[in-house]
Amino acid sequence: METVRYKHARLSARFPVDFRYSKSHYWMAQDENDPDLWRVGFTKFATRMLGELVDAQWEKKDGEPVESGQQIGYVEGFKAASDLFCVMDGEFAGGNPLLEEDACLVRTSPFVDGWLYAVRGKPEESSVDVHGYIEHLNALIEKMQQDPQYADS
Repeated sequence: METVRYKHARLSARFPVDFRYSKSHYWMAQDENDPDLWRVGFTKFATRMLGELVDAQWEKKDGEPVESGQQIGYVEGFKAASDLFCVMDGEFAGGNPLLEEDACLVRTSPFVDGWLYAVRGKPEESSVDVHGYIEHLNALIEKMQQDPQYADS
């Protein structure tokens, strides 16, 4: 898997080149055997904000329609709990069953075993390639560095 290395402030990560990214810090990877199926996961920035993931729950059932921006579940981490939003338009194809046994996979194997959910459909129109996501991330981190709320993060 070809990646782009990213380092800014205290965040260092590798982002796969072939993935799509949402500005809400999810990645979307097209299944190589089924071009309509996409896995969705958290970027390193999102997992850093949440901390270690301890639980993920889904409000959608397999085959139900989903659309970008729709709340489809929630996750709990050591640092925070967060609603999960869909970044795809199509049909929900299930949550990752491996997370029931080891939710830490989201951090330890983010692009292979640690995906969150799958959708049959297409990424949201506002999704960007790896370079667009890095540009977005740079702007966000710069803004955070200017905000006293994040000074000691």
